[in-house]
Amino acid sequence: MTPPDPFRRTLAWLSVHARFPASRLPAKAEALVCLAALAEAENAPAPTRFLVQSRDGARDAALRAHKHRRSFAHDVCDNRTAV
Repeated sequence: MTPPDPFRRTLAWLSVHARFPASRLPAKAEALVCLAALAEAENAPAPTRFLVQSRDGARDAALRAHKHRRSFAHDVCDNRTAV
């Protein structure tokens, strides 16, 4: 579960401690609380993204063809001496 963003936590804090929206803090106090939440959101690390790399069909086909051609190299190089 991902932690809630700073603004949701700030709203929850205001509703618990300041009984928001029934009563409100002074305008400067609300601005300070919102500014602190904004600073926290700015300093929060960005969520990591894991990109799944799709398969490259052309590359896979080229590797299969290369493997197939290499398998014939042993038939061509026959160093036996016929008696």
